[in-house]
Amino acid sequence: MIGEGVRIGPYSVIDEGAVVGDGTVIEAFAHLTSYVKVGRGCHIFDGVILGQPPQDHDFGGETSYVVIGDDVVLREGVTIHRATGEGLATTVGRGAMLMEGCHLGHNVRIGEYCTLTNKVGLSGHVQMGDYVVVGGFAGFHQFVRVGSYAMVGGMAKIVMDVPPYSLADGNPASIYGLNTVGLRRRGFSQAQRSRIREIYKTLFETAANLEDGLASIEELYAGDVFAIEIASFVENSKRGVYRRHPGAAEHRGRKK
Repeated sequence: MIGEGVRIGPYSVIDEGAVVGDGTVIEAFAHLTSYVKVGRGCHIFDGVILGQPPQDHDFGGETSYVVIGDDVVLREGVTIHRATGEGLATTVGRGAMLMEGCHLGHNVRIGEYCTLTNKVGLSGHVQMGDYVVVGGFAGFHQFVRVGSYAMVGGMAKIVMDVPPYSLADGNPASIYGLNTVGLRRRGFSQAQRSRIREIYKTLFETAANLEDGLASIEELYAGDVFAIEIASFVENSKRGVYRRHPGAAEHRGRKK
């Protein structure tokens, strides 16, 4: 189904069953398979391929999907595979931008307003929160999670979970403090940034172990929305959570 005001460039193929929302623009040589649902106001550039079967030995030909939210930008050569599992979907949230050559594997979930720079690769089942920024050529192991408002540096190798609000970089990766510039640009006050920093210090540096750290922030920051989000993210980690790089200076960036 093609919505109102959709523009489709030359040599693009939209298979029967695909859904394209109103006002979306599809440039040349793109391919949307029958298992793709694209929201309104998206811009899909040349050579984008959406909805091909997953690169997964467990895939058995079941019906699964790629679901793209409203106002998403997919630049040249982006590929997004559909999910493994009957009725499941690989999803990209509203307002996200995936730059040239990015790849999302099966069952990936990207939150709202994320930015993935050129040639970022996400293996199967990776999850990202909202407003995550990822530098070019970064690679993510399957089942990794990245918390909201985090930033991952270019060419980083991510094999563990990146906690919310943090700045991760390196190969092997580590945490280099808060994503201070990103938080400031998103309207987080100095007081809020300081509180997040204090919560992480209590969790990872003051306590003897992670279990004690979680108990401490529950006691010291009871009801605090940032403490609740951070504690939930850490408690639900299956791959382990990156810690602050020893001796790393806080990356504050330039004030603007």
